[in-house]
Amino acid sequence: VAAEGVADGLGVWASVRPLGDGLSGGRSVQFALAGDFLDTLSPAGPASSEPIMAQFIGVSTETTYSEALGVRAVAKYVKSGTQLLVSIALAVVLLAGGLAPAAATSVVAVVVAAAVVLAFAGAVLLRQPDRVAVLLVAVLAPVLSRLPRVARDRTEVERAVDRFVSRALLFRSAPRLVALIALGGLLEQALSAAALYVALAGVGAPVPVLPLLALVPFPQAASVVPIPGSFGAYDGAMSGGLVLAAGVPAAAALAAVLVVRTITLPFALAAGGVSVAFLRGWRP
Repeated sequence: VAAEGVADGLGVWASVRPLGDGLSGGRSVQFALAGDFLDTLSPAGPASSEPIMAQFIGVSTETTYSEALGVRAVAKYVKSGTQLLVSIALAVVLLAGGLAPAAATSVVAVVVAAAVVLAFAGAVLLRQPDRVAVLLVAVLAPVLSRLPRVARDRTEVERAVDRFVSRALLFRSAPRLVALIALGGLLEQALSAAALYVALAGVGAPVPVLPLLALVPFPQAASVVPIPGSFGAYDGAMSGGLVLAAGVPAAAALAAVLVVRTITLPFALAAGGVSVAFLRGWRP
């Protein structure tokens, strides 16, 4: 679990590299742990920390909020997309080889649907960036113009959206950074599967690693339930996935998931909370 938190720092480092002087390795890990802390507390899902972390990143790199949000949006997109593609590939191999029960097709369908949505969003941004910018301005301008203390007129919103889109598109000419972000996502996926593998072995229901690798992104769908840490929803989705896709007995699946969560949640709150406490969110 601790190694997974550190591995996320690789994606943070690669995504923030185009901003100013970027971040050091240690600072990147700090930002990754801080993001985990905010994701755990927020009921809005695993990407809910990015709008908050963009403020810290913008200050640390001496750039703007919209630029920081642009690079981090790309990082989340690339990481999630890579994990979903790997999961789909593994699921197809397992189903074709008869190594997974037929009931696993329902789990695969959820992962494929998420991958299709991500692919469509990415294609629209790459092919029609101007239209995406116009849509974002149309949605954000009426809201930001009415917020107290931070009100922005339409021209300011248009400039911020242009910075956001231009930073996001910058990665088209930085394939090595994209590859590092993807690598960090795969390391996280592997480490999450390893933790679950150990927990399942500990409760007497060992499962091969490949099905676990395929299952790791599946419970993210539970983040739509507005509960901090998706507590209960994530656990039910993951244990249900283990039952359907790996044939694990329900009691053992839930026990193993709760063992892992007993480590991940306190670690995210403790290490992440300390990391947040040492971030600087505002310029002097």
